[in-house]
Amino acid sequence: MARVLIGTYMVRYPLGGMLSWALQYVLGLHRLGHEVFIVEKAHYEGACFDPVRGVMTDDGSPGMRIVRELLGRFGLEDRLCFVDYHGTAHGISAARLDELFRTADVFIDGGTHGSWLGEAEACGRTVLIDGEPGFTQMKWAALSDAGQSLPHYDHHYSNGLLLGSEECSAPTAGRVWRPVVNPVAVDLFTMPAADEGAPFTTVMNWQSHSEIEYDGRRYGQKDIEFAKFVELPRRTSADLEVAVAGKCPRDELERNGWRLRSAHAVTESFDSYRRYIADSAGEFSVCKNVFVATRTGWFSDRSAAYLAAGRPVVLQDTGFSEVLPTGCGLFGVASASEAAAAIDEIRRDPRRHGAGAVEIAREYLDATRVMGRLLSEVGV
Repeated sequence: MARVLIGTYMVRYPLGGMLSWALQYVLGLHRLGHEVFIVEKAHYEGACFDPVRGVMTDDGSPGMRIVRELLGRFGLEDRLCFVDYHGTAHGISAARLDELFRTADVFIDGGTHGSWLGEAEACGRTVLIDGEPGFTQMKWAALSDAGQSLPHYDHHYSNGLLLGSEECSAPTAGRVWRPVVNPVAVDLFTMPAADEGAPFTTVMNWQSHSEIEYDGRRYGQKDIEFAKFVELPRRTSADLEVAVAGKCPRDELERNGWRLRSAHAVTESFDSYRRYIADSAGEFSVCKNVFVATRTGWFSDRSAAYLAAGRPVVLQDTGFSEVLPTGCGLFGVASASEAAAAIDEIRRDPRRHGAGAVEIAREYLDATRVMGRLLSEVGV
């Protein structure tokens, strides 16, 4: 059994989708029998979202309560340390945290932007899991070109399954990036079939952060890619719904037949997030422009959850179709006409495609398999 520290993002933004994403990695490690500790740090002012008041704050106590309750379902409520903006440790004490870093076999950075690298120097090995393929490497390449040093990790992984291949145009910033899918604990999403007439849904940020420029080209967010599919509801009789965060062109979307929900409302907790997936016939979603334009092979943790729930997925293809099986339960599409054809195919035989979705989750995305393989590759 190894001692594993994973730096992630739960307390600072304790909504259902974020909690689910981080939990899959934690459970994959825990169920392998490893001693897992979750560490998180507010490395800038106002880093914590209070889901009750809907404001950003320095107070991480709302997130701590939510995350401890969720981790408690798996006996992990005492494995959490959150260090606030003022440097105060909550949960695990500062002294205990120092001891954990000194004795850990591996530190896995799952989205802390290097904020633990100083402490992690005491670890046996360090691993980065990059969840923003393309963006991360472009930023690192710009730093390198400017003569600045890059964050140091012993091993580099990315959810960009094609990163570094001939198919992908994103830079590598001089690093070797191994592929790792966003994992899913399939049993967390095992649920009965959806009601007849349930909509195809997704949860998305219209624009999660600003554009980035690299090599004379600008790369953006999902808003850019959604324009390619805005007329999709006109091409299928299925109901299509988007739970969206951020300012979007509501009138245009509704005029084209999209049903809109508040992303905050459907992801206010891990349980509400699960219910939203359960109430869906499947998922249709676009991907961030940078993932598509550079063909990184990125595949969504949210889509993994839909698959595990037996909800087939129609997802804009980032190149993941070269790695994951498509055609039964999962479809990679590039246009509204392809998306409509995939949705109609699913509706003709929902049972077969639902079973195919679960099979993909079990065979390719299972959290214990994914994390077990990663630890083996880094020598743990």
